[in-house]
Amino acid sequence: MNGLVRGPDGIAVVDAEYVRPQMAAVHVIVHDGRAAIVDSGSNHSVPRVLEALEELGVAREAVDWLLLTHVHLDHAGGAGALAAALPHARAVVHPRGAPHLVDPSKLVAGTIAVYGEALYRQLYGELVPIPAARVVAAGEGDRIALAGRVFEVWHTPGHALHHQVYVDAAARTIFTGDTFGLCYPEFTTEGVPFAIPTTTPTQFDPDQLLASIARIAGAAPRSVHMTHYGRVEGAARIAEDLAVQVRALVDLALAHRAAPDCEERLRAGIGELFAARAQAAGCRLRREAVDALLEADVRLNAAGLVAWLERTAPRH
Repeated sequence: MNGLVRGPDGIAVVDAEYVRPQMAAVHVIVHDGRAAIVDSGSNHSVPRVLEALEELGVAREAVDWLLLTHVHLDHAGGAGALAAALPHARAVVHPRGAPHLVDPSKLVAGTIAVYGEALYRQLYGELVPIPAARVVAAGEGDRIALAGRVFEVWHTPGHALHHQVYVDAAARTIFTGDTFGLCYPEFTTEGVPFAIPTTTPTQFDPDQLLASIARIAGAAPRSVHMTHYGRVEGAARIAEDLAVQVRALVDLALAHRAAPDCEERLRAGIGELFAARAQAAGCRLRREAVDALLEADVRLNAAGLVAWLERTAPRH
């Protein structure tokens, strides 16, 4: 009941059951009897990950690494609780994110500022700190070894300043977190995926994000493993579409920056953009279904664009 899907190269996808099925994934990599986990999901995801390890025949003591793409709570909210259940696992994160794993209080406050207290408690609960000795601050070019299988760390800002991806050369895949957008299974039509970029608060930077997207595509991976959601092929085409959308989102934000109802206009414009792009990609979902699936993402993207405007292009 954990939504486990076994894939090639010893990589399994576990449904984190964040908000709804197939919205967020946790990836488990098994190699020569040892395991690494990419992102943790929220606290509510932890039992599902532990069930998946049991189904995969992996002892909790055999998990060496918890590789975190960044500390946003749909990716790392359960990291402390998961680490507590995995006695030998060390959590790897960008240096900017490391203090938030040891002391999550600022992360909690920042998330409440975006979501509100009630929704925060519902989605994430109480965060569990990770002892500093079990947190590894890794940056650009660092390498993490799992029983001889190497994962290279790339710093990929744009969604967040501390975002990084993990390059698995042996499998010709990259674990992309949020940098390579969101690719929900409901939008895949006849095997062709459709992805949207994520510009959520508070550190969206279009130039950095475009560079990070291009870097991932430039590596010509056979697949990417997205937290939202799972294993996806066709990175070059996805990157082209994401770049078009990032530029369109910037244009939309600049067009409405002086409006008193800027954020509301952005929500409407983003909804139209994503629905049109999905239809152009062959999506057969009715418009109301598209809107329902992307409602939360549209809202957060609009808020992120407003935050970017306030930093870089103040309203007149």
